[in-house]
Amino acid sequence: MDLKEKFYKVYNNLPLNLRDEVIIVIGEEPVTWKVARLEIDQNTKLAQTILEKLDALHII
Repeated sequence: MDLKEKFYKVYNNLPLNLRDEVIIVIGEEPVTWKVARLEIDQNTKLAQTILEKLDALHII
């Protein structure tokens, strides 16, 4: 299972109210579940960083 699949599996099982919670800070910018999903959907450079950090923290 690749990192995107892992992320979507966790994201889809989150309660809706938790999707607005900050899950990681990159630089000085907080990233919520919703922002992470938008970045991953758009396949940006930031998306890869988010996926790698979430995987390293065993969040996904």
